[in-house]
Amino acid sequence: MAAAGRGDAGADPASNPGTVAVCFCESTPLLWRAGDVRTARQTGVVGTLMGSLARQPRQNCRLGRPLELLREEARLLADAGRAVLLSSSRPKSTGAANPELVKQHQEQMDQSYSEQSQLAQQDKKAVLLRVMADKKQGSNQSDQALQERLLALDHGFTFPRTAMAVQLSTARAGMSYGPEELRFLAADSLSPRDERQEARYRVFRDLRRRGFYLTTGGKFGGDYLVYPGDPLRFHAHFIAICLPMDEALSLCDLLALSRLGANVKKTVLLCSPGAEPEEVLYTSLQWSGMV
Repeated sequence: MAAAGRGDAGADPASNPGTVAVCFCESTPLLWRAGDVRTARQTGVVGTLMGSLARQPRQNCRLGRPLELLREEARLLADAGRAVLLSSSRPKSTGAANPELVKQHQEQMDQSYSEQSQLAQQDKKAVLLRVMADKKQGSNQSDQALQERLLALDHGFTFPRTAMAVQLSTARAGMSYGPEELRFLAADSLSPRDERQEARYRVFRDLRRRGFYLTTGGKFGGDYLVYPGDPLRFHAHFIAICLPMDEALSLCDLLALSRLGANVKKTVLLCSPGAEPEEVLYTSLQWSGMV
């Protein structure tokens, strides 16, 4: 791993128990180590578990690591000196692949192919033996044909390499990028690209300072869901929508947001950063109906 980013980028996160190692899959910040996830939770960073079981990749009932962070969560940790930003780049000197690692990878692939070939052969034998057991009362001619197929499996079985199962390592995603591109992605991924992203970060930082917990609010039409405590123990009380101070909002949008908040029993917050660096202004919307 090559370190990149702010402040403590060159430090070893293992040497400081208060820091976490934030890895990047392109521009998505991830936490892979269990200790880092625990430390992030203790600082109020919630994130979203997105890892699945290797043999059941489509299940979503028991998700595990990595923990995907919001950009604002990763930036807040980095600004507080609690994160080391890492990118899985290749050696900086030449950018070429390490011959020893290439040889080791090839040996692992050959071993995997040999094991899978043996398993495939055993499966085919088991199928033929099961068919022979089911046809014990059949003709001798059919039994002889099955015996010949069993002998052919021992002498002429071939398992195509194209049928080999290959495990993709998500911890090393982004290997198609060059070393300079990877370092750029890690260093630039948390920088705000427009005024709206800067507004989101300032609102996130201010609400965290006030003791609230935040998660993504896309499913409720907002930027964040705001919880009074740990989301494992509380329901969200607010839907935060981040807007620059000079951005206009139509009356139809205001009505739609108010009705949405009333339907899901949450208060809509319009959040806008003020003129001062630490200032954030809040406006709450509630649908009271007609009297």
